[in-house]
This record gives sequence, C-alpha cells and structure tokens, in this order.
Amino acid sequence: MKTIGLIGGMSWESSAIYYRLINEEVKSRLGGLHSAQCLMYSVDFAEIEYLMRTNQWEELAQRLSRVAINLENAGADFMLICTNTVHKLAEQIQEAISIDLLHIADAAAEAITKKGIKKVALLGTRATMEEDFYKGRLAEKGIEVIIPGEEDRDTIHHVIFGELCLGRINPDSRKTYIRIMDELVDRGAKGIILGCTEIPLLIKAEDAGVPLFDTTYLHAMKAVDKALA
Repeated sequence: MKTIGLIGGMSWESSAIYYRLINEEVKSRLGGLHSAQCLMYSVDFAEIEYLMRTNQWEELAQRLSRVAINLENAGADFMLICTNTVHKLAEQIQEAISIDLLHIADAAAEAITKKGIKKVALLGTRATMEEDFYKGRLAEKGIEVIIPGEEDRDTIHHVIFGELCLGRINPDSRKTYIRIMDELVDRGAKGIILGCTEIPLLIKAEDAGVPLFDTTYLHAMKAVDKALA
C-alpha cells in the first residue's frame, strides 16, 4: 500500500471527511482491520484564507509548497490538496515535489465523462467558479461548464466561508442552494459539480434532479485507487 499525503485544514471539517472516506474505502476493499497509510499536514485555515482574500497567491504557493515538501520528505508516495480553490496553485506545488499530485478537477472530469455528460454546472468559491484554473481543465476534457449569476455566486461564497467552514449547517442556505441548482438545470446543466469540499456538508444527492459530483468523495476514491494499485 502506498502512503497518501494530504494537505489539509482548508477547512478541517472537510479534511476530516477525506480521512474518514479514505479509511472506510480501504477497509471496504481490503477487509479486516485494514486502514489507509496516510500523512496529513493540517494548516491554520485563518492564515490561508487571509492570503487568498488579500490576493497573496505567490506567498500562499510558497507556503503550501513547503508543506508539500515536508510531506514528501516524511514518506508520502503521492499527494492530494484537500480543497478545490487551492488547486489554483496546483502547478506550482507539483513543481516543488517529485511525487504525483492528484488534481481534484481530474477526478471530477473522469466521473462526469463516465456518465456521458457534456454540460455541467459548477458551485464553489468565487475563485473556483470565476477563474479558469478549474473550468479550463474541464474544458480540455470536452466538458462545458456553466456557473450561477453574480449575486448567486456571492451567496454561495458567503455560505462556504461564513457558515460551512465554521461547521454551521443552515436549512435556509440549503434551500437557497437548491434554488440555484434548479435554475442551473433550467439553463441546461445535466449535472452539478460540488466544487468546494465543504458543500457536501450541506447538499446531498436527493437535493438535485440531476447527478451531483461530490469532489471530496471523488478525490478520496482516486487516492485509494492509487494507494492500492
């Protein structure tokens, strides 16, 4: 079994889900008392969020590259960043290490392609929804991505940082997300990417009339595939 390196803490709530999913899946596949060989470096999310909010991406890239190097030196055979937004820095972090970094958007794209879906909606932080580092990677694989309108993007972003990253599950926010998803389906989306690792805390499969692509789950399953290959 290979050792999985996890850059976590963004937020710790979703990192805990990664840890549970990976270990549950290893146990399911191998049986008995088996669990995953993994290393997690959990950062202080307040510091990370500040660097993102103030557009200090180069400083953040340097900081997380050092984390990745530490994980590699500690014995990780490959690595995951346990958040969608920080994949904006995936190329810089990959360049800092000699082991593979499993990209979360690739895990989503593979699941979407298996379903035969060509047009999806993307929910996530403002950066994930609006910038090209995520949508562009999906477009390279022939997947068209649509996003909510500006006001709804602000709402989605606020719920992520103001509620979900703090462990708050608000039924009214769930209703708002469902309304936004319904409108995206009306615009032609045949599936919806939950492109923030906290969103699955709020939204479940039964909340949408089209397939949901839970990036936390999909990323974790790709990690287990590689660990046990």
